[in-house]
Amino acid sequence: MNSTPLAERMRPTRLDDLIGQEHLSSPKSFLYKAIKSGNVPSLILWGPPGVGKTTIANIIANEIKAPFYTLSAISSGVKDIREVIEKAKFQMGVVLFIDEIHRFNKSQQDALLGAVEKGIIRLIGATTENPSFEVNAALLSRCQVFTLNSLGKTELEAMIQQALEQDIELKKIKVELKESDALLRISGGDGRKLLNLLEIVIDGINENPCVITDEKVMQIAQQKVALYDKSGEQHYDIISAFIKSIRGSDPNAAVYWLARMIEGGEDVKFIARRLVILASEDIGNANPNALLLATNCFEAVKIIGYPESRIILSQCVTYLASSPKSNAAYMAINQAQSLVREKGDLSVPLHLRNAPTKLMKDLNYGKAYKYSHDFPGNFVNQEFLPDEIKGMRLYEPGKNARENELRKYLQSKWGEKYGY
Repeated sequence: MNSTPLAERMRPTRLDDLIGQEHLSSPKSFLYKAIKSGNVPSLILWGPPGVGKTTIANIIANEIKAPFYTLSAISSGVKDIREVIEKAKFQMGVVLFIDEIHRFNKSQQDALLGAVEKGIIRLIGATTENPSFEVNAALLSRCQVFTLNSLGKTELEAMIQQALEQDIELKKIKVELKESDALLRISGGDGRKLLNLLEIVIDGINENPCVITDEKVMQIAQQKVALYDKSGEQHYDIISAFIKSIRGSDPNAAVYWLARMIEGGEDVKFIARRLVILASEDIGNANPNALLLATNCFEAVKIIGYPESRIILSQCVTYLASSPKSNAAYMAINQAQSLVREKGDLSVPLHLRNAPTKLMKDLNYGKAYKYSHDFPGNFVNQEFLPDEIKGMRLYEPGKNARENELRKYLQSKWGEKYGY
């Protein structure tokens, strides 16, 4: 059997053969037109793992017939970047692909600036992190950002069928795919992971014809999934377990998964940023101090770095895990955004409008507004929502000590208006 992993063997070399990402691969898309014309700019590909970032970089280099260099931000430094730039000065249209570009520090990213600006290299960076946070503004301004979407069940099943029908090695075996749920579930939407798992399962069954069932997939995956996860894809499973342990108020599990990430060399900012998000999404007003601590944790670990930042992270993680939980703020903004999308741009009531000009005053902008501080208890009952949705309740305080206090306060002011 070919020692090259199935995912690598099946990597397409033409944009027309790419499964998924139709918004990038359709003939009407900007990227498709840029590739076909040969005028591909420097760009950043942002999306989850295994959705086609590396594949698109390879396709671009192949279709425009450009010299292609690859660096990994995990193992490469400024010296490696400069070596590629020196080579590129004597070649035309060089494409430099940098995987996990978000892991490059400022000086490493700065080393790319001049070459990108002068057109010595066409940079293609791949990142699973929001480039607005992780890529220097100067470098980001010189690149087009393309967002890749997660792969759905249809795309993943199409990848399996394509591999069974086209791969030379798999065509030697009669494979009957009776069930695919386990393959899809374990791969978690990662196409590369899916194809490599498929090959592991077929090898593990070791029969011809080979009948794949969910039960067989689970048995083989439990035995061999560790071998298959050495590429670092476990990163996303561990961060998921980490977040869910904190949300589930288990500080022991949370600090264990934190240790797994630290020992694996995870970016300290990546961990801290997730804690800031969680502090609002899962704790919110049940304990407002959680957001303050998480934000201070993020600032502190940026300054301190490893190894000492592990102590700061541990303090924050155990505190957040031990805090009361509420997703009320998260649910409120979700409902509010859904309402905006459903109802469109509703007019601001006249009494709430600003009146900086005489005409606006003559039109009664702001005339009926009641200034809360002019009334007892700094409160007066008036409507702040547009007429079409007046009286709607979007924020439902959680059932915890602090938000029970908020509920009582709102009830004392509004009574039954918002249903409290």
